[in-house]
Parts: sequence; structure tokens; C-alpha cells
Amino acid sequence: MTALICGSFAYDTIMVFHDRFKNHILPEQVHILNVSFLVPDMRREFGGCAGNIAYNLQLLGGDGLPMGTVGGDFGPYARWMAENGISRKHVTEVAGEYTAQAYITTDQDDNQITAFHPGAMNHAHINRVEQAQGVTLGLVSPDGRQGMIDHAEQFAAAGIPFIFDPGQGMPMFDGDELNRFADQATWLAFNDYEAKLMQERTGKRIEELARQVEAVIVTQGGEGSRIFADGGEIEIPAARAERLEDPTGCGDAYRAGLLYGLQKGLDWETTGRIAALMGAIKIERAGTQNHRFTMEEFHHRFRENFGYDF
Repeated sequence: MTALICGSFAYDTIMVFHDRFKNHILPEQVHILNVSFLVPDMRREFGGCAGNIAYNLQLLGGDGLPMGTVGGDFGPYARWMAENGISRKHVTEVAGEYTAQAYITTDQDDNQITAFHPGAMNHAHINRVEQAQGVTLGLVSPDGRQGMIDHAEQFAAAGIPFIFDPGQGMPMFDGDELNRFADQATWLAFNDYEAKLMQERTGKRIEELARQVEAVIVTQGGEGSRIFADGGEIEIPAARAERLEDPTGCGDAYRAGLLYGLQKGLDWETTGRIAALMGAIKIERAGTQNHRFTMEEFHHRFRENFGYDF
């Protein structure tokens, strides 16, 4: 099964301020705020949901085609994808735009100030699902608003089962639009906060949403995840991480595990555990695409964590 992964590509520029924002931002002076932070530590990472999920699915040996829009500055990211054997067939460059960019400054209290420029991501709708051949599985992840709407409609019209994973894109949609996504999707995936927001905006409990689709997956960080399917609820334990380095991108790694399990026709108990282990492996490394493993290593850790293999 080939999965078409619709979503964003982005550069994440991460800077560390060796002090505390609160020592430099005076509450009584915010109306004339003018501050500058010296950031001696900086790194630039390849990110975006489509890029991250495709990278993780490639590590598992799954079959994924990322689809997204990028800018004229995409060259370094394109070379990284080529080095890692990730298809760029459905990555479209938009003239005159930058690839989406996140500029993140973190202080010593782990507070963050982020500026996000969507750039080419806003043109995601120029890509169409029917441009990809041989696709049997899909995923709609955070992207340009119209792109998410169009790609969900196109998957549904083509009869291609897909996961709707709104992520940080959820605030762009009202209750009627989210209900429409739920009507079109085969599976829904949220973190616990997004699941609460989905319930508030649609007026439907998770159990009700689960009756509309084949499964609803809700991740809960270190507390594991829950999968609502076949009229029941499956508790998926968290996998053990060797160290907690950086949670950024763990959700994308988890979703790659979901796609892999669906491609292999595995049951939800095993699929959820594969996804959980992917999240644990990712959290051990800074950045979203800097972790690696062999499948032999993955199977070994799976047995260690869950007492069986797949």
C-alpha cells in the first residue's frame, strides 16, 4: 500500500536564550515593547508534518509519498530527502515564495517565543490527490487551510481511505467544517488537547466520532494513547525512552507508525505500540529528523517494551 502524505514542509530555526524572558520583558512596559535577545546557540532543522511523517515512515520501511508546496529556498531540504531516499515527486515549488519557516527562541525556563511564516504552504491546494498514481492510503495533516479542505474532499471522492490529523491546523476550522472532515475521513488522529477541542467544536464526544469512522486515535504524551475502534477502547502504553531530549515531532513519528500498521494490515493493539515506540525513539534526539534505527533494532526494542513481536 502506498500512502500519500499531504502536509507541510518547513525549516525550523531554533535558538536558545541563556537567560529568562521575564527578566527582560517588563509587564508594565509591554505597550512599548522593544527587546533584543542574544542567542549564542542556534540550529536549523528540517521539519513540517509531511516531511517528518515521510522520514519516519521511510525508517520503518513503509511506502510513503509526501505531498506539499515549498519555496525557492528548498534546495538543502531537497538534498536531505534525496540522501534519505524520500520521494520529491509531489513536492511542488512555488515561485516567489519561501518554504514555511518557524523561528523559535527558548529561554532557561523552557518558555518559547515563536514566529511562523507559512510562505509556500498557503498554496498547498495547487497539488491534487489525483496527481499521485497507485495511492491506496492517505493522510491529511496540518497544511494550508484550502489544501486541507481540498485534499480531504479529493481522497473521499477517489474512495481512498485516509487519516484526518488536523494538529495545529485545527483552529482554522469551525464545527461544521470539522464535522465535514469527520464525515469524509476513515480514521481521526488527535493529541489529548486537540481531541477536547474537536469535541467542543463539533458537539460530539469521542465515542460518537468513533462511530462515524473506523477508529479515533488520541495520544497522551507520556501517558500513552487510546484507540477507539470497533465499539471499544484500546489502551496503548507509552514505550520507554532512553532519555527525554526533545518532544518536537513525536506526534509525527507516531503517525508514521499508524500508517505503517495500516499498510501491513496489523491490528490496533500492535499498530498503536509501533506508533508509541516511534514516538519514544524520536524524543531521544533533538530535532524532528535526526533519529535513526535499523529494523532489527526496532524489533528488539519492541520486544523489550511489549513482550512480543510483530
